[in-house]
Amino acid sequence: MKAIVFTQYGSPDVLHLAEVAKPTPKDDEVLIKIYAASVNAADWHVVKADPFLVRLQFGMFKPKFSIPGADIAGRVEAVGRNIKEFKVGDEVFGDLSSSGWGGFAEYVCAKESMLVLKPANITFEQAAAAPMASVTALKALRDKVQLQPGQKVLINGASGGVGTFTVQLAKFFGANVTAVCSTKKVDMVRSLGADHVIDYTKEDFTKGDQRYDLIIGANGNRSLSEYKRVLAPNGVYVMTGGSMSQIFQAVLLGPLMSRGDQKMGNLMSAPNKTDLAFVAGLLESGKVKPLIDRCYPLAETADALGYVADGHASGKVVITVTPHD
Repeated sequence: MKAIVFTQYGSPDVLHLAEVAKPTPKDDEVLIKIYAASVNAADWHVVKADPFLVRLQFGMFKPKFSIPGADIAGRVEAVGRNIKEFKVGDEVFGDLSSSGWGGFAEYVCAKESMLVLKPANITFEQAAAAPMASVTALKALRDKVQLQPGQKVLINGASGGVGTFTVQLAKFFGANVTAVCSTKKVDMVRSLGADHVIDYTKEDFTKGDQRYDLIIGANGNRSLSEYKRVLAPNGVYVMTGGSMSQIFQAVLLGPLMSRGDQKMGNLMSAPNKTDLAFVAGLLESGKVKPLIDRCYPLAETADALGYVADGHASGKVVITVTPHD
């Protein structure tokens, strides 16, 4: 089969298309023919080994696995003897980041605990765009603050993969949503349902009078002290993405800057079948829609990763692994 492989850490140039052995499912795995995969910031961090702590998990001197890619959508081609939930022909999608990765390939083996059924009314590309970003957004909104209708939420980095899902999910939960993005993305973010959209090139939200019950830092370059300035007395700030300095600020300084009912910190999200099934229901009903910036063929995965790393994507970037109708 064809797959994107890497044997050393570095820029997207370390990725190359190669012929590798097609995997065989173990007793507790299914074999999936992949039709689409999506690119996440996590893929870039793993390939580049940035921050350095990535090496502690994925290999100090070279990666423990050779095929990156976490978010996938495809069709079950074979099942292990212990598989009970899925059968050959089922269309599935999921996040493989905690079970060996391998999504940038024509086939992959995965445990059924990583997968849910794909709604029939969405494409493989739409399904592949959802797992990691949507579950991260869901956890930030629901698990960190128990978001209530009418609460004020600010999303900085609202036009990215996690941000576009966060805007839609926050509206689903009944929040009053303020989204922050660049000029050329204002109309797109507003179309997702945001109540207020701030163009950060024209307005500094950290200097306004509005206070927010929940602030999601999905991107951007604001400091914790700036976020704290516009956080309600009992508000919560959650970092779901951004620069390495922001990550370390949230991890190291967040607990120190939390006072009383005001909390600041980061979100460590992991694949969760129950949460993904919840998102699948919203995708099926049309209450949440993946926003896809562009699609690349498998051979151009390095270009797709570079595009995501540059930070210009609106929504998700998807790899069409196997052309389909």
